[in-house]
Amino acid sequence: MLQTINLTVNGRPRELAVDIRESLTDTLRDRLGLTSVKKGCEVGECGACTVLLNGQAVNSCIYLAVWADGKNVMTVEGLTGPNGELNHVQQSFVDEAAVQCGFCTPGLILTAVELAGSGRRYTREELRREISGHLCRCTGYENILNAVENVLNNA
Repeated sequence: MLQTINLTVNGRPRELAVDIRESLTDTLRDRLGLTSVKKGCEVGECGACTVLLNGQAVNSCIYLAVWADGKNVMTVEGLTGPNGELNHVQQSFVDEAAVQCGFCTPGLILTAVELAGSGRRYTREELRREISGHLCRCTGYENILNAVENVLNNA
């Protein structure tokens, strides 16, 4: 059964007819071509599918597209500037060598954007807990933590 939804994706209003059982991940990847949203575990455990929904990081694989009706969705594609320049969070991940294979990176970047937007200061241990929903098989997390700390300390 299809349902029409209206949402804003990366600043652009969109109207789509989606299957009521379709995940937001599938809508973003398959219908809108936003491939920064990764399909990892598809059960909300790895964080690869993280997007910002009204500014809050959510696992889009366990969030139905119909629930996003009337909401604002941000993916990594929406962070870059008009000429493709990286935003400060993305640049921090580059500067701190917090990227290896890159599969987990978009979700981690969006979580860092949410944390930076909170205006809060976090201890390193709190940051460990905040990113604990993201699985990275390459980096060992230290450079990722450095990148997130850099963003928060320079916000």
